[in-house]
Amino acid sequence: MKFTKMHGLGNDYLYVYGEVPEDIGELSIKLSDRHFGAGSDGMIYICPSETADFKMRIFNADGSEAMMCGNGIRCVGKYVFDKGYTDKTELAIETLSGMKHLTLHIEEGSVKTVTVDMGVTVASNDLVLPDLSREYDHAEFVFEDVICTPVSVGNPHAVFFVHEAGSIRLGEIGPKVEHHEEFPGGINAEFVQLTGPNQLRMRVWERGSGITMACGTGACASAAAAARKGFCEYDTPILVELDGGVLSITVSKNGGVLMTGPAEFVYEAEYPVPCKK
Repeated sequence: MKFTKMHGLGNDYLYVYGEVPEDIGELSIKLSDRHFGAGSDGMIYICPSETADFKMRIFNADGSEAMMCGNGIRCVGKYVFDKGYTDKTELAIETLSGMKHLTLHIEEGSVKTVTVDMGVTVASNDLVLPDLSREYDHAEFVFEDVICTPVSVGNPHAVFFVHEAGSIRLGEIGPKVEHHEEFPGGINAEFVQLTGPNQLRMRVWERGSGITMACGTGACASAAAAARKGFCEYDTPILVELDGGVLSITVSKNGGVLMTGPAEFVYEAEYPVPCKK
């Protein structure tokens, strides 16, 4: 099996062009291991589609299947263009969270950045998590209680506004939010600091992968929540700084979101998969 390691702001996946194997969960766990495998946040398969240019399927480092990955889909655009599977710079990609539309920005014959129409986000009313409010120092959070804004970007997010994102004990609170009883299917957790006009600092705990360098859908959810609360402006680029770099997110008043950011190759390799007899 040939695979290509790519990343969007350090959110790295192993990309394979072809059909998804039956043992994908086991394979993703094995190859994603950063000590005994190739090391990644998961695997992404690029497959033929009957309704779009390509189909993307995402498998987390724990073997579970994800609905959508903003950083991952930008890399899909670079993969198919740079490898010659398409010469189009406007692409439709089928995902479990619906059809996504990409605009590829080309420099010197290869894709440098990608703009993704993420569709319409839905930011719900704030939710208080009483048990976490009792456990964590209120001074860490902007509000008196541990309050999150649930946001759907085709996948679920819980956005918390904090005074200093860098001081959040992400490895401790992240799993508690992901598996909280309020979110029976699990959830991605973002901890967001306002750093300037239309500027955010965000750290993320991803459902099924844990701490990652970046999360594209999480950046979209954070910007949507900030706009809803009046912290940032609609219809104006919001710069979201993640551990791996910066994404530009524009949120319209109807909830539509555009995300622009880079996509990079890391290396290509082969993994010996035994043939079934």
